[in-house]
Amino acid sequence: MILTNDPLRLGLTAALFASYGVVCLLPWLRARRARAAARAAKAAAGDSPWLVAYASQTGSAELLARQTSETLRVAGIAHHLCEFDELDAATLQSSERILFLTSTYGEGDPPDAAARFAQRLMARSDLALGQLHYAVLALGDSAYSSFCGFGRALDAWLAARGAQALFPRVEVDRSAPPAIAAWRQQLSHLAGTSDAPDWDAPAFEEWRLAARRHLNPGSSGAPIYHLELAPAAGAALPDWQSGDLVQVAAPADPARPREYSIASIPADGRVHLLVRLHRHGDGSHGLASGWLTQQAEEGASVRLRLRAHRRFRLESNAERPLILIGNGSGIAGLRGHLKARAAAGQARNWLLFGERDPAFDAFYQDELDGWQRDGLLPRLDLAWSRGPQGKEYVQDVLRRQAATLRAWVAEGAAIYVCGSLEGMAAGVDRVLEEILTPAGAAELASAGRYRRDVY
Repeated sequence: MILTNDPLRLGLTAALFASYGVVCLLPWLRARRARAAARAAKAAAGDSPWLVAYASQTGSAELLARQTSETLRVAGIAHHLCEFDELDAATLQSSERILFLTSTYGEGDPPDAAARFAQRLMARSDLALGQLHYAVLALGDSAYSSFCGFGRALDAWLAARGAQALFPRVEVDRSAPPAIAAWRQQLSHLAGTSDAPDWDAPAFEEWRLAARRHLNPGSSGAPIYHLELAPAAGAALPDWQSGDLVQVAAPADPARPREYSIASIPADGRVHLLVRLHRHGDGSHGLASGWLTQQAEEGASVRLRLRAHRRFRLESNAERPLILIGNGSGIAGLRGHLKARAAAGQARNWLLFGERDPAFDAFYQDELDGWQRDGLLPRLDLAWSRGPQGKEYVQDVLRRQAATLRAWVAEGAAIYVCGSLEGMAAGVDRVLEEILTPAGAAELASAGRYRRDVY
């Protein structure tokens, strides 16, 4: 109640209430306009829900797809989130709007999650997609000669089939924020909302380089180091699963974090990494590997963040027999799985691992011997490219053990491959197709029983 008859005070009070009303009204009007724009976007889309399709190898495209999905949800737009390999010709021909988010693997190859899509659909030139409106977010690494090669090929194929681009393809170089912001801006305009959820990546946290050990002194190969990282003083150890990755921000190039497979499980109390020192042609070291293995002192602060790598986790394969295949620093991801299996008492494990020389490059041999003694690693096959018995690679061992491989697969085994894409992983692919037939190998991949973390 206003206890005054002073006209001046009454006028000031009325002005104050009017100003307050305007302040409260403006957000309501903005929200109303956003809701109206969202309704218009949904009406334009008709009854057909949008599709958000992703093909991710290490998780970047999947994360962006989920953020894209959340933006559509906030805008009230019906949609369905799926992987590329869930799409078929009928789905493409009946859909009106699809947002494609995909990484590129190696020199222009599709990621594993899009391999069947590329083989079954992109090989077809008779597929009419004139009704389809689409957009492509292509993730890649400009260090490769075929930057965003698969994303570009997908865009060209869709256009050749008559599909119409909602806006030009957006290309992202190693998760560069400006390119992701451009996709988000186009998406917000398309969905008719500026009320998009936060797209910031998880923050880097301070860890400590607790230990470092040179594993192959005297080797003719590049030096490789076992690193142990602990949370900063007072910080709790976060949770992760075997198969997951970390991203490390090197001080010399913090905007382009490097990814490494985690070689430990939370029960170890530390994140273990296996880092090979990279040397350029001019003799200089890789920015991240050089800093981690040569420049940083023990006890130094390391900025890193954990990343879930769902396509390489055990998940539905946790109780299956497990065939682990790798080479070089790829033993890191396989060691994480073996540790998880040992902790769970899962003893049906077979490791095939290759390196240069057994005298210098037998990484974690004492640990492998211990698991064998305890019955947790009943099969261990090692291949040495510079060994005393002559040159041999893991794919050669796999071919020689064809009957055993068929028997394990028939028992329901899952196959995990970690290491170099060129040479090892490509060779393993060929041998699996020889032993299991191309259709059999494809069926394993489709069922999630053939998973790769290769680089």
